[in-house]
Amino acid sequence: MNGSDITKESIYLHRRKFIAAAVSLLGTSSAFNKVLAANTLDEQLTSLHDITHYNNYYEFSTNKEAIAILAQDLAITPWEITIGGEVEKPLVIDVSQLLNDFQSKRFVYPLRCVEGWSMVIPWQGFQLQQLLEKVKPTANAKYVKFNSLFRPSEMIGQRRNVLEWPYVEGLRLDEAMHPLTILATGLYDKPLPKQNGAPLRLVVPWKYGFKSIKAITSIELTAEMPTTSWMKSSPSEYGFYANVNPTVAHPRWSQRREVRIGELKKRKTKMFNGFENQVADLYKGMDLEANF
Repeated sequence: MNGSDITKESIYLHRRKFIAAAVSLLGTSSAFNKVLAANTLDEQLTSLHDITHYNNYYEFSTNKEAIAILAQDLAITPWEITIGGEVEKPLVIDVSQLLNDFQSKRFVYPLRCVEGWSMVIPWQGFQLQQLLEKVKPTANAKYVKFNSLFRPSEMIGQRRNVLEWPYVEGLRLDEAMHPLTILATGLYDKPLPKQNGAPLRLVVPWKYGFKSIKAITSIELTAEMPTTSWMKSSPSEYGFYANVNPTVAHPRWSQRREVRIGELKKRKTKMFNGFENQVADLYKGMDLEANF
């Protein structure tokens, strides 16, 4: 990709004006409107600088501002992903091949941290369901377990027992197969920065940010619910689901309101981070207050 091919951030931030002009020229094309509904969010994007300089990534540091510097020593090529477990066609594949196999699309999602802050991020990536369909889950597959990289020589935060390494996360299979769930390979039309989880990270927009595991090395389909890193570290504070829910407080942080990075005033947090219409049916009949 040439530098001239990358959308300037100033233009990207004002893309709504362009879209409005395009709609007025194209009329009310249903196909055009469906694309907008699927892949855009009508909110101001967080700046590229804030997205890449305010990060939780304990593998490097607990200092959010330090991670942009500390992550730069991480070697991310080559990078193989192993997909196995309860699948008919286990796979070992390099990220470069994934990029060839699956067309990258734009997904503008809010990222809500359990600490009470949020961003709006223009990701590039592909739906996780595309990869899972390729390996063909068996009838026994009920959950998807994700493992992150363990490399303390470069990920210096792993030299401390802040968490048990490597970082582990998980989803129910139906959550993983949902069209909103993506594997991100970039943001702002650029390759994914190392501090944001390069070369491959999970993004589940209706869940708190810690579910969106970074630097994925393996994906395993299982019959049993995996125990995630935060469940193991603080079982009284963290459960498996971690759905954004303003009515259920974390022991240390209320979830009713949030601070959007780049803004001064707090805003009300939306149920399922604004995706209630799309995902509420996944949890029909569940006690959401008992399933943090």
